[in-house]
Amino acid sequence: MPSPIDIHIGKRLRLRRQLLGISQEKLGEQLGITFQQVQKYEKGINRISASRLFQIAHLVKVELDFFFEDIEPIEVQNETTGKFDAISISEYIDVGTLNLIKNYSCINCSEVQKNILNLVASLAKQKTLS
Repeated sequence: MPSPIDIHIGKRLRLRRQLLGISQEKLGEQLGITFQQVQKYEKGINRISASRLFQIAHLVKVELDFFFEDIEPIEVQNETTGKFDAISISEYIDVGTLNLIKNYSCINCSEVQKNILNLVASLAKQKTLS
């Protein structure tokens, strides 16, 4: 079952692609994928990875936050209570997070990326311990 966020991002991709008059075939060629894959992205059936979303944003000439505008609140499980709380995507993914994704996706060395992920995980763990 597609995630509501994946569906929203796909709709935003379709909207922007159509506004620019780019066919699914043309976008697929530019991304090195089939038009069927673009269709799946637009329907939210297949998730778009962070690096692919960055590439798409560049091709359709928008900032990454374009894909997250006007997103409906989502349900996120509260780690403390176990209950589900509705939060907006702006609470979940802020400008700092988008910048982190943008800069991370520019790193071409998988070893460096792995080290960054380990560092972030370590820092997050320290936060929960304090």
